[in-house]
Amino acid sequence: MLASIPLFFAVATTFAIPVLLVWGWIRWTKEKRESPRSRSTTFSLLGFSLATASAVLAISTHLYARFVHNFPLYDPTLMKIYACGCLLSIAGIAFAVAGSGKPNPVRWLAPVCAFGTLVFWLMAMSTE
Repeated sequence: MLASIPLFFAVATTFAIPVLLVWGWIRWTKEKRESPRSRSTTFSLLGFSLATASAVLAISTHLYARFVHNFPLYDPTLMKIYACGCLLSIAGIAFAVAGSGKPNPVRWLAPVCAFGTLVFWLMAMSTE
């Protein structure tokens, strides 16, 4: 039972978070914008954008490491990338929680995706 918890988080961050990010952006683009956006909606969008930026950083780092330059153990550049990914995710969580007051298309997707990307970065750091 205890060994299956890291496996669950690995599968969730690898497959579920990217699907939720794409779904959230589709929902956001299909939203009817008849009224001006509230502060809550803006915070949710900002948190969702930061979670997306964190995921893009993870994907681009993986592709860079795979095809251009392998990172040795405890590479300072990789450690800075981990720090940036964690900070993007933490800021995304903060803005997403601040924006969860009023209904909007990414109200609950923003904190879930930001938390998922934070879990990804923490798991990636734990493998060093």
